[in-house]
Amino acid sequence: MDTLPTTSSSKRGGGGGRSKIVQTSKPSLLLAFFSCVAWLYVAGRLWQDAENRNLLASLLKKNSSQRPKVLTVEDKLMVLGCRDLERRIVEAEMELSLAKSQGYLKGQRQQTGSSDRRLLAVIGVYTGFGSKLKRNVFRGSWMPRGDALKKLEERGVVIRFVIGRSPNRGDSLDRNINEENRSTKDFLILESHEEAQEELPKKAKIFFSTAVQNWDADFYVKVDDSIDIDLEGLIALLDRRRGQDGAYIGCMKSGDVISEEGKLWYEPDWWKFGDEKSYFRHASGSLVILSKNLAQYININSVSLKTYAYDDTTLGSWMMGVQSTYIDDSRLCCSSISKDKVCSLA
Repeated sequence: MDTLPTTSSSKRGGGGGRSKIVQTSKPSLLLAFFSCVAWLYVAGRLWQDAENRNLLASLLKKNSSQRPKVLTVEDKLMVLGCRDLERRIVEAEMELSLAKSQGYLKGQRQQTGSSDRRLLAVIGVYTGFGSKLKRNVFRGSWMPRGDALKKLEERGVVIRFVIGRSPNRGDSLDRNINEENRSTKDFLILESHEEAQEELPKKAKIFFSTAVQNWDADFYVKVDDSIDIDLEGLIALLDRRRGQDGAYIGCMKSGDVISEEGKLWYEPDWWKFGDEKSYFRHASGSLVILSKNLAQYININSVSLKTYAYDDTTLGSWMMGVQSTYIDDSRLCCSSISKDKVCSLA
């Protein structure tokens, strides 16, 4: 067995003893070096792990502060209460719409002198500021005036000239209409409507809404001032259909949609009518009859109803979205040669 090398020295002279000095070998130095490196590695890892733990702890703390807190029982009850309140609001709005559709309308009042008997019809004759001569012709022909107008209302038929207000409120145009109405008492003035040719579709919306709020009738009739009416024939026609809900009555027609700007009857929304560019079936605008529930539908939904360039197609578009019965009556085709027609071109 090998032994560690040693060196020895002796004192010469005298009888002194021997002493040994141990010399470290190379393997021992290597072992010590690797032990030191291993200690440094472990210490470094421990320090790095401590830094990682600190970093992770800070990230967790930051994330926990950003996460929504756990809802308490009180928070959940509050959320459920808001949802319940929202549900009740929706239900109340639905009940309000139903009440309106059944005749419980805000500001509804009877102007017939009898609140317990429904009228047969309210007839609105469109007119304008420059049409006084036409109005006088109507008053002298098919439209009663004075006491005769009151007697007609006792029979269940109300007739009014329908007009809006001037763009310059309170000017001579408005004052002249007010003065004429004080004398004849045969106007329905649409205070919220501005009278203009391009506003006729909106006039239809406001007319039916106002009429159904002011009078309780089976039918609401829109008439242009470009036609004459066989009043007794129209009354007989309406009386035979009394009590019919969802009735959309008129001289039904269709036609091409004009997409070229500048041409007569140009429709700005022509692209909505498909590649064929043809209008859907609708009643001619000269004379249109709606049953009460359809007029109520217009009144309730007037804010959201879309209008197009012309009142007849606009009204027809509204009727497409409800359960309406289209009644094409040739007697309402004013330009026809039928002998029993109830209207004719003036």
